[in-house]
Amino acid sequence: MATEIKQADSISVHEKHYINGMWVESEGTERLDVINPATEEVIGRICSGTPADVDKAVAAARSAFESWSQTSLDERAGYLLAIADELEARQEEIAELIAREVGAPISFCRMAQVTDPPAIFRETAEIMKNFRYEKDEAKWLNIREPIGVVGSITPWNYPMHLMCGKSAPAIASGCTIVLKPTEVKPLTSFVLAEIIDNAGLPAGVWNMVNGTGASVGEAIVQHPDIDMVHFTGSLRAGRRISEVAARTVKRVALEMGGKSACVILGDADLEAAVKDGLQDCYANTGQTCCAHTRMLVPRDRHDEAVNIARAAVESLQTGDPTEDTTNIGPLISATQRDQVRSYIEKGIDEGATLVTGGAEPPDGLARGYYVRPTVFSNVSNEMTIAQEEIFGPVLCIIPYDSEEDAVRIANDSIYGLGGGVWAGSQEHAEAVARRLRTGQVRINGAPGNLMAPFGGFKQSGNGREYGKHGYSEYFEIKSLQR
Repeated sequence: MATEIKQADSISVHEKHYINGMWVESEGTERLDVINPATEEVIGRICSGTPADVDKAVAAARSAFESWSQTSLDERAGYLLAIADELEARQEEIAELIAREVGAPISFCRMAQVTDPPAIFRETAEIMKNFRYEKDEAKWLNIREPIGVVGSITPWNYPMHLMCGKSAPAIASGCTIVLKPTEVKPLTSFVLAEIIDNAGLPAGVWNMVNGTGASVGEAIVQHPDIDMVHFTGSLRAGRRISEVAARTVKRVALEMGGKSACVILGDADLEAAVKDGLQDCYANTGQTCCAHTRMLVPRDRHDEAVNIARAAVESLQTGDPTEDTTNIGPLISATQRDQVRSYIEKGIDEGATLVTGGAEPPDGLARGYYVRPTVFSNVSNEMTIAQEEIFGPVLCIIPYDSEEDAVRIANDSIYGLGGGVWAGSQEHAEAVARRLRTGQVRINGAPGNLMAPFGGFKQSGNGREYGKHGYSEYFEIKSLQR
């Protein structure tokens, strides 16, 4: 039975959008509550925008584009670095806000949620200075020009990271932007707006309209003066964006779901591989699009891998995300909690072996959207839990019979976003990684790199983010014939 939603002693109220360099009253009267997923209390309230608010923001962005696109690279880089400086100065504040708003463990917030945003702005400033904007082909000259007004729509799982990942390259390229943050966990968007306002970015270059996907998101995607839509979120929403954007033939970049496989080869360090794979799967309480949620192990080492996984998972601490000792926080909402629990029940019903965890609430955590960190073994890749994105702390261990079989299983998915390969040598791992149909592959637990392109094959999306490849998404190519 659902628990009663109460209001915290103090809540953060935001009644305005950020448009044309100012805080502007919303045209809408609806207000949306922001819930702390650990306590189920209302901790914030925001205005829900309308298509009329989007019209204002797009008009401001369109008006600002001509002059902004002509500014020098040094001027734009200066703004990026100013934004990065304040993001760094406010890291602890932002980490604590994300822990309360999203439910991500505070240790993870400090390690990942708040360290990448300033790095994104700094590295974009470097990329833009070294980017090749023109190429002389003797009889013609190729020129890259900013595409125009960009509509960016971001999700709730890494709120500041993803807003910055779309804002920095748009600003750097000379584009202007209309951002719709998630309406589910939007409080960090107001911090970013404050930071951008403090940096003195010219009016209209960066605009923010809060609200629902059905109202604000749809208005952005179908707006004739939006030249490009950049979206991160669910496959269902991405399909809808593609359909609506096609009516005005605008460019669309989509980063959607994943069901990534961590392939552990026979000569790998099994204990290191399993522990790293678990860490990757459970990061952000499993709410990561590129999480390695399928662990492929040689059949003759399956039971050994299961024992390593069981011991590692049962040592994890589930609980209050603001506590330094917490490894697993709550899921984002009651709906998401119930969905993840239903997947766990589905796995049991379809014959997978429940190693640890389960659909019951964790002990002592009746309030809050918590799920037990769960491991299944003896999973067949045809099972629902191996094919559908669960978006929670659920790992599927799948045995394979040969490397050929492992590659087949890894590629047997509608998704192709991330993945990993562990082997006894770099060469062996890379040989298998080259055969995986996925946008990124981590080799032997190598860390992610913000300079590397990120994006997916198949129904994980199209386009790339980060690095020079992500930066190039924001340009049109003009050919001067001569």
